[in-house]
This record gives sequence, C-alpha cells and structure tokens, in this order.
Amino acid sequence: MSCAATTTLDLGLSLKLCSRTNNLRLPKSFFRCRLRNTPASFSAGPLYSTPVDYSVFSYRGSRCLTGSQSSSSFFKCSALESEPSASFGAQNSTPSAVAQGVVVLVIGGGGREHALCYALQRSPTCDAVFCAPGNPGISNSGDGTCISDLDILDSSAVISFCREWDVGLVVVGPEAPLVAGLANDLVKAGIPTFGPSAEAAALEGSKNFMKNLCDKYGIPTAKYKTFTDPSAAKQYIQQQGAPIVVKADGLAAGKGVIVAMTIEEACEAVDSMLVKGVFGSAGCQVIVEEYLEGEEASFFALVDGENALPLESAQDHKRVGDGDTGPNTGGMGAYSPAPILTKELQELVMKSIILPTVAGMAAEGCKFVGVLYAGLMIEKKSGLPKLIEYNVRFGDPECQVLMIRLESDLVQVLLAACRGELSGVSLNWSQGSAMVVVMASKGYPGAYEKGTVIRNLEEAENVAPCVKIFHAGTAQDSYGNFIAVGGRVLGVTAKGRDLEEARDQAYQAVDEINWPGGFCRRDIGWRALPRKQF
Repeated sequence: MSCAATTTLDLGLSLKLCSRTNNLRLPKSFFRCRLRNTPASFSAGPLYSTPVDYSVFSYRGSRCLTGSQSSSSFFKCSALESEPSASFGAQNSTPSAVAQGVVVLVIGGGGREHALCYALQRSPTCDAVFCAPGNPGISNSGDGTCISDLDILDSSAVISFCREWDVGLVVVGPEAPLVAGLANDLVKAGIPTFGPSAEAAALEGSKNFMKNLCDKYGIPTAKYKTFTDPSAAKQYIQQQGAPIVVKADGLAAGKGVIVAMTIEEACEAVDSMLVKGVFGSAGCQVIVEEYLEGEEASFFALVDGENALPLESAQDHKRVGDGDTGPNTGGMGAYSPAPILTKELQELVMKSIILPTVAGMAAEGCKFVGVLYAGLMIEKKSGLPKLIEYNVRFGDPECQVLMIRLESDLVQVLLAACRGELSGVSLNWSQGSAMVVVMASKGYPGAYEKGTVIRNLEEAENVAPCVKIFHAGTAQDSYGNFIAVGGRVLGVTAKGRDLEEARDQAYQAVDEINWPGGFCRRDIGWRALPRKQF
C-alpha cells in the first residue's frame, strides 16, 4: 500500500503529526503513508505481500494528540497472530485494566533490550515500542522504533520524549542509567517506570552495600572483607589462601570480578584495581571474598516494593571457552529452564534470599521496584544456595531465553509492578526449553576487531520456526550490511520441545551465519545435557 503526497488517508482518525517524526526510523515491518501537507511518516500496520481484508483489523488505543505530541496509534491484524496473555488477580481482572493501549520506551541498546522489545511488542495492550538508543536489529526486525539521538543519561530529555509521545511505561534495561537516578526522575515526573531508584540500585552499584545488607538481614553469601588499602587486602589474601575472589566494588561492565586460583593472581588483581586503577572509580574499593565451589545459576524475580514474583529459571555460561575455561565474560550463552534449580530449591531461594532482600530494602527506606537478578552458587558440599551478587536489571543473555518463552502480557505485568500490584499476578510460560548461543567478536573478552561484516542473518533466522536472533553489538555500514561493533554481538536463540531440540536449532542457525570475524562456544547447555553429546 502506498499513498501519494496529495492523497488523504481516511481511516476515521484525526491525526496531527509533528515534525519530530522526521527523525525517527520506524520499523520496516510497518508501511508508511505520506499525509497531505506534512513530511511525517505514519505507522499504520503490518505490511503483507498478499491482499489483506482490512475488516479484520482492530484499532488499538485510539487517541488524537495535538500540539507538541504525535499520534502513536496503529492497527493490528488480530486474525493473523497469536496473542500473549497474563493472569491477573481480582484488582486487575476488569476490562478497564487493559483497555487502554500503552506506548513503551525501552532504555538501552543491547541484546537484553532487543529481547525486551520483542516481548513488549507482542503484548496485546501495547500500542508501540520505542527503544533508545536501540540497535539495527531492533529496527530492522520491526521489534521497535529506535531513537538513536536520545541521551538516556539526560533525564530531562527522556522526560520530554515521554511526554511528546505519550509514553505510558518506561523499561530501563542497563544498570548505568539506574545507578545515575533515571528512574527517580521519571517517577517524580509521573511516568510509570520499571526499574529501581538510584538508592535501591546500589544493590548492584556497590557490592559492599549488598554485602552489608546480607549481613544485617541474614542473607546467605560468601564470607568477605572490604578494602581500600592494597597492603591490607594482600595481607588478608595471604591469611585466607587461594582460590579466592577479588571484586571491584562499583560497576565495571561485568569485568570487575577476578576468580584468582593463586595468591599471586589475587594480589595482582588488587594492584590492578587499587593501584593502577584499571576500573577507575569502580575499583577504588575492593571486596575480597571466599571462593565458593559448586554450580552457578541465575534467579530472577519481579519486585513491586513489597511483593516478589519469581520468573522461570535460567543458567548462563560465564567463561569464554568450551568446558567453562578461560576468562569470565558477560555471558556466552544461556538456557531455560535450568534443571539444577528445582522447585524446592527455587522456593528456598525465595524464602532465604529474595524475600529477605525485598523486606530489608523496604526497612532501609529504599523500596525496590524492578527485577532482582540474583547470581547464585549452589554449593557442592551442602547443595544450598548462596548469593554471589545482585544485578538490578535483567541478565544478558538470560533475558533472551526468558523473553522468548514468556507468554504473558509483559506490558501489564510490568505496570502491575510499578503500581505495587504484583500480588495478584501470575505468569504463563511456553512449554519446553529455550537456548541462546552468543556470537562474539574474535578476541573477546580482550581486544577485538570492529567493523567485520556479518552475512546470512535472515537465512539463519529461517532455519526453524522457533529461531530468533537478538542483536547486541551491531551497526550497519553504508551498503546496508550488518557489521560487528561490540564484543558480544549476536544472541542466536531457539525454542524446542526439550533442551536438546533447542540446542540443535540454535546451532543450526549459528552455522548458517557467515561471519569469519566471530566465534561462539559449542557446548552451551553441557551441564544439563548428557555429556556424551559433547
């Protein structure tokens, strides 16, 4: 469908579009109509190559915006796609609770944010998804409209954008804007925001804060001490022996943790942080903690300040090499569910770790609203969980396998968390399993080359119906090719009837991708699959 410049599009709507639209790249899965006397583009629905009976379209979230605002309404073909669902308690069961469509802004531009956009745009009560700054994978797949020029660390700019586009929910993906206080400012401006305040984000922003909270409220974690003096830290390391763990107190982009197998390695880690300052202000204080032996797992819970709702289990692979060898990374792959997190163990984690944290934060005067991501160690000797660290946002790449399995209306679930109404919410998940294999630039997590061309992504995504490729570190060159500009670049994700089928489909898609400058682990899921398969 196309509209000439002088054609009036009569859809029974009164539209006034502002010039801001000229700066937006609308998802290519939506057709664009040039309205008379305005250069703006209007996103009106999915583009189909075959004739469409427009009688099956239903208008979602109708509203007419004037002045500095613009219409974000669009049409949806309800007959051609299945809808996710959510189960709500009595307070949310009335039609009015879900009648108004919501415009969502996702903050961030990595694989986690792409997965969130994918899940949010599938929500039946979602009008549109914006992502700032986003990435080419989000915009090219139609999972959201990317706002590359919006400074996500400038609260006033984000608030202005939200008011201009009538945003009804902001979902903050990365930790840095949270620690900087973006959620504080948005909530103060009356904009529903899923993400903790700066005070509550200290659970991730300061490992010392997290450890002190564990001490005060009896949350099981590794024994530790905090240091600013390198000599005192080294003396403690000598007393404790190796293996031992050295952590930068602040945010270090997932690289501030050294699992030292020797005393010398631990002392070098202390010097790198406290003397050489390799992590800047994040490493001005270090935590030296007990080495825990066992199996790591990731546990996620949505929190509304008082209530916590657990998500499905997931487990990731931190080491860069097969067999969990080599240095730690941000994550080379993940799968869900994680067999090690049995129902009994999940209940224990909620009782001994998550709920005491939620109550403790409330008692400290900084209620937590957002997602609590607990990195756990299931101890080999006792079989009991201990808290390694908290993140205050969805994990990456765990978010990818969770979002591809989620069948609930994510918009309404996150709004319930913002309103303090999670006690009446339950979640629906697809049966079977999901796996994501991270493709990274060669050299990662060390120095890596940027600008290498990636081909055959569309072919890879079509190898099976349940394959989805989430972009994390991509850009497009002047020829329209996808190029790698980050360390972790792609999250090749697949669902299957079981973990083996999900693994097979994910690696089938990986093998279809033509990217000589990239690599991946070939053993994602090895802990949960029969060893003979590896």
